[in-house]
Amino acid sequence: MNVCPVFEILEGRFDAGLVILADHATNIVPEPYDKLGLPDSAFGRHIAYDIGIEPLTRLLAARLGVPAVMSRFSRLLIDPNRGEDDPTIIMRISDGAIIPGNHPITPEEWQHRIDTYHRPYHRAVSEVIAKVAAASGKAPLVLSLHSYTPAWKGVPRPWHAAVLWDTDARAVRPLIEELEAAGDILVGDNEPYDGALKGDTMYRHCMMKGIPHALLEVRQDLIADEAGVAAWADRLAPIFERLNADPKLHEYEIHASRTGPYPTQPIAP
Repeated sequence: MNVCPVFEILEGRFDAGLVILADHATNIVPEPYDKLGLPDSAFGRHIAYDIGIEPLTRLLAARLGVPAVMSRFSRLLIDPNRGEDDPTIIMRISDGAIIPGNHPITPEEWQHRIDTYHRPYHRAVSEVIAKVAAASGKAPLVLSLHSYTPAWKGVPRPWHAAVLWDTDARAVRPLIEELEAAGDILVGDNEPYDGALKGDTMYRHCMMKGIPHALLEVRQDLIADEAGVAAWADRLAPIFERLNADPKLHEYEIHASRTGPYPTQPIAP
């Protein structure tokens, strides 16, 4: 049933040591799924993708000359930033929207989406990280980009950006400090979400392997148009460049996860 690419790799200098990820870059649902029974309006909402992240990722990857991996399917189909055993990997209801194409769903279809979309995306992420490690001769720095709504259930979110993390603060602390240095934005530290999520992208590709990383969220209203994306690319590009130039952010160092012990068996590729 898959009739569209599952991921897109933006080429760049693998020896530069930096990888950018965008788990929720697009709102694409393959045509045979008939929009999962949802109206067109649902695909302009945050439930379908991270608004503004695809153009921001493209601009940053081009400006920095580094590779990036973006998913090419909507999180409504299956969420690549969840572990395979996470029950929210395929949502039946998202922010009040019932998703008819996800409920009821057979075990066979559930596994089909893992095999067809989730695993190929993560194989691509693994391969790009491995290529960067081999080309640079050191641990890559991995930065994952996401966006969040300016309010949740009627409560405004004051942070302009947020950095989410588990216990490995090596890239987190300097990223927060750099973002705050300009003095014109409020930066959340594990707000509005907690970055410790067992089986998610940062967990499986970075935490388990001791790779320095950070997940950066930008508030969606700030990158909802071309001007906003350009402004945030201007803000972030030099910060990412300075972080990537730090030798301490290119060393392997495994940190225990707040979610509990790591699995004894490797996560399926």
